[in-house]
Amino acid sequence: MQVNHTEATFQIILHGGNARSLAMEAIALAKDKDMPGAREVLRRAGEELAKAHQHQTALIQAEVAGEDVGLSMLLVHAQDHLMNAMTTRELANEFVELYERIHESEEAGA
Repeated sequence: MQVNHTEATFQIILHGGNARSLAMEAIALAKDKDMPGAREVLRRAGEELAKAHQHQTALIQAEVAGEDVGLSMLLVHAQDHLMNAMTTRELANEFVELYERIHESEEAGA
């Protein structure tokens, strides 16, 4: 299976960036008490991460199959982008849960 390394690298950056942006949007929605919206945006962030992972996996499989994937600054940037997006989404999940508890406590005390 021949993989276009540059295209796969750019796809990792694209989808990783989308996932990170969506995760940050989910935090803002949760802060504004839109829990269904926050959860939907987190779901979409997960879909974007899955797409980025597909391209990352294709590069890994190509390398395992003997292709010279090469280590470029662009690939390093893509990997950094993806890992940052994954961490941001995990933290966004925690923030959404935390905001939900805060909002529930505020409503119970009101």
